[in-house]
Amino acid sequence: MAQRIPRDESLSRVHGVGALFSAAYGNVGSSIYYALGVTAAFALGLTPVAFVISGLIFAATAATYAEATVMYPEAGGSSSFARHAFNEFVSFIAAWGQMLNYTITVAISAFFVPHYLAVFWPWLGNSPGDIVGGAALIVGLALLNIRGTEESAKLNLILAIADLATQVVLVGIGLVLVFSPHVLLANIHLGVAPSWSDFALGIAVGMIAYTGIETISNMAEEAKDAAKTIPRSVGLVVAAVLGLYLLIPIVALSAMPVHLDAAGHYVTALGSKFADDPILGIVENLGLSSGPTEILRYYVGVLAAVILLIATNAGLIGVSRLTYSMGQHRQLPEGLRQVHPKYRTPYIAILIFAGIAIITLLPGQTDFLATLYSFGAMLSFTIAHVAVIQLRRKHPDDERTWRPPLNIRAFGFSVPLTAVFGGLGTFAAWIVVMALNPRTLFVGLAWMALGIVVYALYRRNQKLPLTQTVKVVMPEPLGVEEVEYRSVLVGFEDDETFSPEMVATAVKLASKRRRGIHIHSMLTVPTHLPLNAEVPEQEAEAQSKVEEARLIGGQRVTGHVSRVRPGQAGYSVSEEAKEIKAAAIVVGLRRRGGVPFYDKTLQTILGERPCRVIVVSDPTDKPVAIPTEALAEVAQ
Repeated sequence: MAQRIPRDESLSRVHGVGALFSAAYGNVGSSIYYALGVTAAFALGLTPVAFVISGLIFAATAATYAEATVMYPEAGGSSSFARHAFNEFVSFIAAWGQMLNYTITVAISAFFVPHYLAVFWPWLGNSPGDIVGGAALIVGLALLNIRGTEESAKLNLILAIADLATQVVLVGIGLVLVFSPHVLLANIHLGVAPSWSDFALGIAVGMIAYTGIETISNMAEEAKDAAKTIPRSVGLVVAAVLGLYLLIPIVALSAMPVHLDAAGHYVTALGSKFADDPILGIVENLGLSSGPTEILRYYVGVLAAVILLIATNAGLIGVSRLTYSMGQHRQLPEGLRQVHPKYRTPYIAILIFAGIAIITLLPGQTDFLATLYSFGAMLSFTIAHVAVIQLRRKHPDDERTWRPPLNIRAFGFSVPLTAVFGGLGTFAAWIVVMALNPRTLFVGLAWMALGIVVYALYRRNQKLPLTQTVKVVMPEPLGVEEVEYRSVLVGFEDDETFSPEMVATAVKLASKRRRGIHIHSMLTVPTHLPLNAEVPEQEAEAQSKVEEARLIGGQRVTGHVSRVRPGQAGYSVSEEAKEIKAAAIVVGLRRRGGVPFYDKTLQTILGERPCRVIVVSDPTDKPVAIPTEALAEVAQ
């Protein structure tokens, strides 16, 4: 007797180490295209040291995120960790800090896209071209996100590899042609260029080059074997960025050393002339001849623009997902997570936060954007570190399938030294940003105060306590009963009409072997929404297929609605078949222009091949001549 064990239907685990690494490195790797120049403006000759210190803090932060994400593989990052460790109010503080991160990511990434495209159109490299171009990009991506777009893990992986390879090549050329230990030492004037306060601020600002680790946490719900894939992908990101983010500043300052300007101030072209396109500055100062330099300029300009465009879009997707998640936990008013009736995307949230991003972009001051980003990121990271320490104290006996090294026994529980070091580092960086930049202090605290007021008023209006977790009641999927015999699985996608022929085929197969019939009705959730987003109309439509199947097959038919991401239907069917130990899968044959074709879902099922696959075509269609090799594939 086979029994389908009930599970969280919001999870569809398809991402491996490569997808997680590419998504995270796509965010972290994009930061160097603007963080390098902003950091050099403050840290000058000590920029490599600033990146090393901030990199060590990042490594500790990555370890914290890996432990907590493996323990709680759900979207939310520091907000989720704080919810489990403390309460809903602390969770909101972390989430609202993340919201600032995503909003500034949209603004700063969009602002730098025109600067790299200026290799083709020079007017984009100066105001107002960069501001207009960045704002137009945000508007365009916001409209695309409202209509709904799909992320491609393969495309992200290809771009991440291209980005990584480009940075490695630039470092290699730079080490051969311009690297000079003498020049690097001559760049340093301790206490003067930079001053100690500017160096401290440079470390804090340098942390923006490493932010993006939240990406892996937010994808944890969709990760294969989270206990293994998440730590491995985090480790790869840490190794890649620590090495490159030490070498890139060394090459850059060898090519563009610190010098006295006409006013008697110590400056470097990396933090002044090329502050808005620092990687292009490296290319132009490698000492190559004009031909190779021009080719590299165009290549780096295009690649950087594409990487930053994807980072901008990722920020908008992050805003929409986080807003919806916060609404799900009753942290924000319902109106903010309202879904568009046609496109099923949280258009209100996308429009509001895209508007805020444009407002922060308008002054065109990258140092302000960088410090404001650091304000939100350091706050969220600090909460994450403290949450992991609290979880060790609060739940010492809970299973932790992965722990970072360097743990000591103190205060009656195992204390992770990585969280202690990381927490002290991020908290110190947060204090430095506020102490040395009054405008960032004012805007950052005003942002947090606004969020807290909205949270408190909304909770009071809903008669909810400030600290208690109260989640919106979601429509429960149809109950899944115990199946007496092995099953025949029938898979329906949400854009697929109900097929009585598919169910009748399953009934015929099951009747011969006295086996049950299980309907796997899939609901595709756009990447802009969390997997557990409320889409009642689509939910009802998907469940109606299960009910129609019951009318045909009677009580022997069971079923449920499974939520999947775009392009993941085939994996979802295969995983379901393995879980219920199905003897056969029944799927429909799609047609394009009247011609039958093997779509991505069917190709995936045939590739996974968990059991026999029966492909059913509409009997009103003309007979289909399937190639012998295809028949053999199906019959396996």
